[in-house]
Amino acid sequence: MLKPFDVHVQAEPLTRFEPELDAAGWSTLQAQATRARALLAGRTFWNVSSTARGGGVAELIPRLVAYARGVGVDARWLVLTGTPEFFHITKRLHHALHGSRGDGSPLGAGEHDRYDEVLRDNVEELLVLVKPGDVVLLHDPQTVGLAPALATAGARVVWRCHVGCDTPNAEVARAWEFLAPGLAAARLTVFTRAAYVPPQCADRAIVIQPSIDIFAVKNQPLAPQVAHAILATTGLLRGTPGAPEPVFTRADGVPARVSRGADIVRLGAEPAPDTPLVVQVSRWDPLKDPAGVLRGFALLLRQSPDLRAQLVLAGPAVTSVADDPEATSTLQDVISLWRQQPHFVRQRVHLACLPMGDLEENAAIVNALQRHAAVVAQKSLQEGFGLTITEAMWKARPVVASAVGGLQDQVVHDVNGLLVRDPGDPAEFAGAVRSLLEDPERAARLGRRAHEHVRAHFTAVRHLTDFVRLIERLDARG
Repeated sequence: MLKPFDVHVQAEPLTRFEPELDAAGWSTLQAQATRARALLAGRTFWNVSSTARGGGVAELIPRLVAYARGVGVDARWLVLTGTPEFFHITKRLHHALHGSRGDGSPLGAGEHDRYDEVLRDNVEELLVLVKPGDVVLLHDPQTVGLAPALATAGARVVWRCHVGCDTPNAEVARAWEFLAPGLAAARLTVFTRAAYVPPQCADRAIVIQPSIDIFAVKNQPLAPQVAHAILATTGLLRGTPGAPEPVFTRADGVPARVSRGADIVRLGAEPAPDTPLVVQVSRWDPLKDPAGVLRGFALLLRQSPDLRAQLVLAGPAVTSVADDPEATSTLQDVISLWRQQPHFVRQRVHLACLPMGDLEENAAIVNALQRHAAVVAQKSLQEGFGLTITEAMWKARPVVASAVGGLQDQVVHDVNGLLVRDPGDPAEFAGAVRSLLEDPERAARLGRRAHEHVRAHFTAVRHLTDFVRLIERLDARG
């Protein structure tokens, strides 16, 4: 019997945002908190997703739930459980919603039966917990099939799709056809971009962009020397004598130490602390194009052999993300490509699987890696919204991103970062990275503007206000 499990999230006070806002902004946020309490009095706001670790959704939900609980809303997070076959089907749907064939496996009646079977098991437990009038926010294709039973039980069901395709094709249509029975039961739908909204949702869609928590472990301030120490402990940088302890502060305020190492494929020694690093941090997913980043960086080295830069491609340990069955094969493909490179390229490319045994320790490692990077890349072939780029921009790092999907809403070309118009062109990517490495003043200027752009548009303050608007519209449709 497959049952969802509850992820406990500690309440976080909104007062931590007060120093970040002017008087008018703080007053508005307090008013929104009061409105949220009134709208949801006596009701629970449920979030249901497919994994508690790995990927942007698993990072986004707990922070928003924490702040909702901090203002007195009974917000909770449930994670469904599934079989390997179920997650293979939903990964295929994930690719299709991006307009990609993925592994090309079918999405027919048999697959729908197996998808429904897993969700029937999960919904039995949900129907015990969810009461009439509760709000249930279902995340991504793994959960949409829960909507009919929950809606019949009197819940106000919203489905949030974190992915999409700017130019829908036959694969996108195939995914929407598969999801149609569940989608019909959702009272509202939420998308990251207006371009992602399918015709059948046009009259009940709302656009809400994701955000980062600027106070999370992944985004907390780190002194450069401490970041170096964390990366040295993890094996991503060469250690230095007399370095401080590799410490960070947990979400509950308790100091902690990074102690786990990363699994790293490399040839030779760790980079020296003063070596400029080009970094991409993402799941091992072909749509994140880690192989394309490697090819582009190899081209950069061939064109500019005197550049001291090295590349770090980092992602989670491949066994740690339950709903991503392709991670291992994607990583193996990247390792195979790395082995095909000449010696001088392999010496300057590091493939790192970051430890996931302690999620806050993992966040501290990512924080240190992004803060230390000379350039942060996200050369995705498709991207609903790039949280890792937002995190790097908050840290005032110069970024290079593909001009696809939500990345276009985050990065304004040559204002707060650089966009690669053709993500399949390694020469364009190499040129953008080179331009930042060779012009540190320009890179720093873009980084400063990036930080202010995130402050204005992509923090939890804006996101929580969007959710109040969502509840108001949901109740109006009631």
